[in-house]
Amino acid sequence: MPTTRRTTLKALGTGAGGAALAGCSANAPTAEQTETARETTERTSGKPTARRVAADPTDIPDPIDRDTSKTVQVELTAKEVRAEIEPGVVFDYMTFDGQIPGPMVRVRQGDTVEFSLTNASSNAMPHNVDFHAVYGTGGGNVATTAAPGTENGMRFEARYPGAFIYHCAVPNLDYHISSGMFGMILVEPKEGLPAVDREFYFGQHEVYTDKPAGEKGRHSFDIDAMKAEDPTYVLLNGQKYAITPDNLGAVTAETGETVRVFMVDGGPNLNSNFHPIGNVWTEAYRDGGLAGRPERYLQTVNVPPGSCMVGTLDLPVPEHIKLVDHALSRVARKGMMGVISVEGEEKPGVFDPSPNAAPAEDEEGPAY
Repeated sequence: MPTTRRTTLKALGTGAGGAALAGCSANAPTAEQTETARETTERTSGKPTARRVAADPTDIPDPIDRDTSKTVQVELTAKEVRAEIEPGVVFDYMTFDGQIPGPMVRVRQGDTVEFSLTNASSNAMPHNVDFHAVYGTGGGNVATTAAPGTENGMRFEARYPGAFIYHCAVPNLDYHISSGMFGMILVEPKEGLPAVDREFYFGQHEVYTDKPAGEKGRHSFDIDAMKAEDPTYVLLNGQKYAITPDNLGAVTAETGETVRVFMVDGGPNLNSNFHPIGNVWTEAYRDGGLAGRPERYLQTVNVPPGSCMVGTLDLPVPEHIKLVDHALSRVARKGMMGVISVEGEEKPGVFDPSPNAAPAEDEEGPAY
């Protein structure tokens, strides 16, 4: 029997007429049922294991190069995987396509999107997608809800431009998002975006566990810590200091180039105070609002949970640009930082470091 929205909702024990948070059914699993599923998942020895869940910031679709609308096929797979937040600290993530943030979806204003979500058969929980770029109940979450081993989908027109979050929106959606189920859909304006030399894609979120940060072993998700909004980790691309030279590697650029940064804050609870240390956002679109004019030379952009920002950087000198949440305890104590390594010739007229200076070692966290 083919999988349809109706058969999937029946399999989940929900009905299309229910009304609850984010458009989910009132008959959906309770917190206790979800916790039972989580505990069962953590005991499962055959759970898929990944070396990394941090998305490659350079692995994003090319800019739109057409002046007409088209139908675009978009497919995502919900994957529950086990990986290390930091060396020796193991956590059960929930992801789209095994990465955090989920793959960037890039379309043009006016495009029709034919979307399908596959929920991997190895998963323990139902999943779906709420696109903030959709006119429709729950951003399409009811239409896309899929039980493990099934798929579901919808069709929608991308009618308004901007950078928008997508995320899982089943009951206990905060738990799913915190565990990694969020990403960005970019709807380019019909006229496109200005050309830049490079583009990078990042996502911030917080993780709540039942052990202190750095304690070795498997960390379980702590619902009470999430209710108190007291995260163990605040992360860029899903793992502690993931996109840095000492971990999975910084992203690179060259002096004289212009870089565009796409950033999505999954939350589920904390705002990001997104700042490029040693640089400034030459242009920035708050909340991903590409329909308006960008603001100029912003030092720090507030990105609420469930929102995005798009910013450009000019690169006049070689440096290591630290991308941080300027609530700096999240950097020093909780793992929130990425690095853009800019290579090229020194320009003493712009910046002249002492030839004898060396980077100071921070008490906690790497220094670059």
